[in-house]
Amino acid sequence: MSDTSWLRTSAVRSGTTVPPAPGLLSALVPMLREWLPRQRWFAGKGRPISGFGLVSATELLPADGRLGTPGLLHLLLDVHHDVQDRMPGTGRGQPADTYQLLLGTRALLPPALAPALVGHAVGGPLDGLTIYEALHDPRLTSLLLERLRAPGRTGHLRFGSEPAAAIPAGLAPRLSTAEQSNSSVIYGDTFILKLFRRIAPGPNPDLELSLALARAGSRRVPAPAAWFEALGLYDEPATLGVLQRFLPGSAGAWELALQAVEDGTDFSGEARALGRATAEVHLALARALPTSTLRRPQIELLAAAMAGRLDAAATAVPALRPYRTALRTAFDDLAALGTRGTTLAAQRVHGDLHLGQALRTGPGGWVLIDFEGEPARPLPERRRPAPPVQDVAGMLRSFDYAARHHDPSAPGAPEWAETQRAAFCAGYAEAAGTDPRDEPVVIRAFETDKAVYEVLYEARHRPAWLPIPMAAVRRLAQPPHGRTP
Repeated sequence: MSDTSWLRTSAVRSGTTVPPAPGLLSALVPMLREWLPRQRWFAGKGRPISGFGLVSATELLPADGRLGTPGLLHLLLDVHHDVQDRMPGTGRGQPADTYQLLLGTRALLPPALAPALVGHAVGGPLDGLTIYEALHDPRLTSLLLERLRAPGRTGHLRFGSEPAAAIPAGLAPRLSTAEQSNSSVIYGDTFILKLFRRIAPGPNPDLELSLALARAGSRRVPAPAAWFEALGLYDEPATLGVLQRFLPGSAGAWELALQAVEDGTDFSGEARALGRATAEVHLALARALPTSTLRRPQIELLAAAMAGRLDAAATAVPALRPYRTALRTAFDDLAALGTRGTTLAAQRVHGDLHLGQALRTGPGGWVLIDFEGEPARPLPERRRPAPPVQDVAGMLRSFDYAARHHDPSAPGAPEWAETQRAAFCAGYAEAAGTDPRDEPVVIRAFETDKAVYEVLYEARHRPAWLPIPMAAVRRLAQPPHGRTP
């Protein structure tokens, strides 16, 4: 078997280490070209892959397959796409996305790991080895936990932890089966490790905001215990994963809302409590992190960006075109606020808030998760301060989705959704001291922007669900009448 010791410090974006051994990437490309597009977290579906580039390769466990033991290889891989294949309105205009891969290597793959198969290496330093998704292998995910328990550096990977965090050894790992844009491993009933798949330079907001909230004493977020990042490849470290407290026995807001719709039971008390929790998170973020004020130039840029996303979506989705002129008035009205001298407070926000991002841990005990922001948008944009109403608008749209989930084609705006929207805003006002409905121009603009995004997403990925955001489009295209529920 070939010597793989070169893997331990190899990278191609750093001038201080040796380049990867010849043949590694060329041996992996044929299998990855087939395997990557089948992954739930792969963002390039429908965009032909034009090439690959190896950013870094780090051997966390010797990848030689001797004595039947598994190896663990950490890769950061550029996947190139033709620029003309970008998705309009999502910020995906860059010709390459960088992905984090954790690959296991074995001489023979046990039957239990057969679903994790990526392929068989022919040539290169891994010649003759079976390559598989390492997160399916408890031996390898246990190794990841051990690295997080012992902060330090391996090649371009740096592992860190909160000083007061106590991470027990020997917690049994299991791969989460939830569909998401990242991958998660649960350790016992104590911790959950989220591994970010699309990587960009800079701190990921999910770690950055969760840490800020936990350190400020907020109980509305699972506290991070440890994390790891890539060093020396970009101008600043890139977050790769975060280990947080797991909340066994918690219930997802999305599932609870769907059950309430199905049973015809009242959900407004839960919606009101969720509104209070959201406001508490916003207040804590405003205390913990810098805030700013949006004046006329910034408000006009914000409105122009929304209008640009509308134009791109209408170009891609013909059903949206008849409403484009009416929807644009929402963004024109927002820009007019700045012209009249109105200012907007901006701060760090969740960025992708919906019912799927909230867990109930007890009566009124809502916790918010997944502070990564909208994954389709560039990381600098996700880290930019924004009006808190952006999160409110996302949750209002989510109530519409819950109400129409059973029958997306049902006509009209269900009364259930309107009741929950009003309850959420009322709860938010109780904690924040200000009611988001008192800023109808701002909330209409953000809700319209979210509905436009949903139209584009559903048209591309779930056409049967397109009637849900289109119903909102028709409502939002009507001239506004007073306060928005």
